[in-house]
Amino acid sequence: MPLIQFILLQICDLLTTFVFLSLGVAEGNPLVRLALTAARGNPAAALLMVKACALMIGWYTWKSGRLRLLSRINLLFGACVAWNLIAIAVRFA
Repeated sequence: MPLIQFILLQICDLLTTFVFLSLGVAEGNPLVRLALTAARGNPAAALLMVKACALMIGWYTWKSGRLRLLSRINLLFGACVAWNLIAIAVRFA
């Protein structure tokens, strides 16, 4: 179950990040910012690359039986998705 939650949170994070970037909100994560800079005008490719890496790490964490760690990571990404939604709401306000 934690792996399914992780995958769904990654999808939610990807979608909300697309939305707030399209609204002109700056990315807060320095690693994602670096990927966006390296992608030079192709944010979709940068975000998909970052999410592919995250999914591989999540799969490895699940496969190695570290479910408690994966559950804690899910809390972190849940907070990230909430932050993204707040950034979108503030931008629309």
